[in-house]
Amino acid sequence: MIVIDKLCYQSKLRYENAGEKFAFAVLTLLICVVSRSIAVAGIVLAVTGTLTVAKGGVPVLRYLKFLTIPLAFLFLSTAAILFHISRTPMDLFAIPLGGWYLTTSMSSLHYAVQLILTALSAVSCLYFLSFTTPMTDILEVLRRLHCPKLLIELMLLIYRFIFVLLDTASAITTSQHCRLGNRDYKTALKSFGLLGSALMLRAVTRSNRLYTAMEARCYDDTIRVLSENHPPKKSVIAAIVLFDSALIALAIWSKYLI
Repeated sequence: MIVIDKLCYQSKLRYENAGEKFAFAVLTLLICVVSRSIAVAGIVLAVTGTLTVAKGGVPVLRYLKFLTIPLAFLFLSTAAILFHISRTPMDLFAIPLGGWYLTTSMSSLHYAVQLILTALSAVSCLYFLSFTTPMTDILEVLRRLHCPKLLIELMLLIYRFIFVLLDTASAITTSQHCRLGNRDYKTALKSFGLLGSALMLRAVTRSNRLYTAMEARCYDDTIRVLSENHPPKKSVIAAIVLFDSALIALAIWSKYLI
């Protein structure tokens, strides 16, 4: 079972209304991305992290470990924005390299911090939704929002096949280890290629079998999944509206009044 999926089903917010969690995560993400405000991003990162850890019950170290995954990519991508090689030194610092300078400015530093915090806060919104809401509940929300049925079915089938392929890959990898298929670098590369080709063939075979089984059970282009009904709470809706309204006000204030 995928770790995120396991944490989701163990979350203390598992049985809260999925529509409320979906609305909070999506609206907050949009406000954060559109505003590009450092203050808004910091508040969103703190609030969603607190809700996921304190209210949802996700271990702090595990949550921080998941946050380090996008953080590594962000540092690499913002390095090109932050550092410049120029003949003219900038205002923050400049390291001479012959006739050139490795340099940066305050505006570049501000933009890099803004980009990192905005991206991290957006990821934290998605983590909040992923760690507290099962995939079936998210798909039910999308169905109520009149998302195309074809897209919902594809998402459900892809979600199902992730577990199937992971289980198959784990079995093949164990078999390769038992046969010393990774004893050196050359053998490991060959084993990895064989693993990819075997997964491809088995995925196609299983997808054909799945479609045949679905048609044998009178498949009519709609996959029906039982969903639990958790009524929305007026207090939670009011809190979401107040929080997002405060974020919008803060974004406007920081952009036009400072």
